[in-house]
Amino acid sequence: MSRATGQDSDTADEAVRGTCDDASVCKRFAVSVGYWKDPYIQYFARQAKERKAPEINRGYYARVQGVNHLLNAFLKKTECKCQIISLGAGLDTTFWRLKDESILPQKYFEVDFPSIVARKLYNIKSKPPLSKPIMEAHSGESLLLDSHSLDSTHYSIIGADLRNLKDMEEKLKKFGMDPQ
Repeated sequence: MSRATGQDSDTADEAVRGTCDDASVCKRFAVSVGYWKDPYIQYFARQAKERKAPEINRGYYARVQGVNHLLNAFLKKTECKCQIISLGAGLDTTFWRLKDESILPQKYFEVDFPSIVARKLYNIKSKPPLSKPIMEAHSGESLLLDSHSLDSTHYSIIGADLRNLKDMEEKLKKFGMDPQ
């Protein structure tokens, strides 16, 4: 087998990044028709131009509720003395839900492509309903924020390619991930 060319790789990466927008728009639509409540998705995703099929809404509902159920059980079992690392997090809003429910882990990490992280950080910086909860949960003197990462007391976002494990692990450790 031959190795994919740079252009093939870029096209494949773009397809993967595109799932972020598609998932976020589908979640926002499902929220808008009452499948579950998520007051933060509106700050990340545009409203869908057309109705989504009930199967799509139900699929996202099942996935979101299933992940939430597992996270809540894990946080309860560990009494929030844990860390959560979300790989390929996209425009997920779980951190804000956990903050609202007062069940934040010691640290919540998100990792995604740098371009997706840059978009998410732009939204966080420009929309107080997103930035305020991060600041409320932050107890350090200064918050680290640049174009591809954010590090606060309980929440970190890291731009990294999941295929480069060494680089990703270094970034996670830099922001306080406990490898144990």
